[in-house]
Amino acid sequence: MDLDAIISEIKRVVRGKDEVINYSLVCFLSGGHLLLEDVPGVGKTTLALALSKVLGLSFSRIQFTSDLLPSDIVGVSIYDQSKRSFVFKKGPIFSNVVLADEINRATPKTQSALLEAMAEGRVSVDGVTYELPQPFFVIATQNPVEQHGTFPLPESQLDRFSMRLSIGYPDFETEVQIIRGENPLEKIERLKPLAKLQDILSSFQNIKRFYVSPEVAQMIVRIAHSIREHPKVLLGVSTRGLMHLVACAKSLAFTKGRDFVVPEDILELAPLCLAHRIVVRDGESAEGLVFSVLEDIKRQFKF
Repeated sequence: MDLDAIISEIKRVVRGKDEVINYSLVCFLSGGHLLLEDVPGVGKTTLALALSKVLGLSFSRIQFTSDLLPSDIVGVSIYDQSKRSFVFKKGPIFSNVVLADEINRATPKTQSALLEAMAEGRVSVDGVTYELPQPFFVIATQNPVEQHGTFPLPESQLDRFSMRLSIGYPDFETEVQIIRGENPLEKIERLKPLAKLQDILSSFQNIKRFYVSPEVAQMIVRIAHSIREHPKVLLGVSTRGLMHLVACAKSLAFTKGRDFVVPEDILELAPLCLAHRIVVRDGESAEGLVFSVLEDIKRQFKF
């Protein structure tokens, strides 16, 4: 895969957000899932559509509402009169890239249906298991400001997301260009698919085999222990969270032309992969605490 070409093509419709594009691609290559926490109208849907289009993957969008049912996501068995038997009709979850829009507006039962699919890579309906297409990448969004009528994701479900990002508002000049130009959603149809499915799956397998030295592994665990033992932390980082961090670090190394992880990869990604997994005391910032711990780690390891 030509990652530079893929990123350049996505930039045609997602303006002024190079870092978000890069990290979204890193999360995708890690085999994990992405949580976008931001206000409406800053390009979350555009990013998801552009990513799927340029990678040549199938896409579906699920608008989460309070009346959404698990069967609306995974599918349902209906009776076929001609066949005189039940036939399974697949839901929108059966796509390579799934945008779960405003996931915190659905009930916990419906949220769990999506998150089970994320964890297992398959769904079970009426005792029959159906494999989801590969690759399978969920981009979930939630609004951090408007909480009326929402069901916040519990910590155990937040832990399923490899990375949390915020797109944020564009800068002044970029926003001027956006409102003077064509609607980005209309531009997506003209984006070129620049990757083949087999190349993507091969990259996934190669990235998994990338080398993590004992020293880097020890540094990762040191970060986790420092967070867990911090007096302002009520719930620390899980081992699964560390595994997601390592997977993302391997894919970051891949985007930089390496087949091994270096400490700088971990320090760069730790705030994005760990902050949403911890619970801190009221008035504290999870992101700020992670950055504080990383500064201590840098001094210990003399970075």
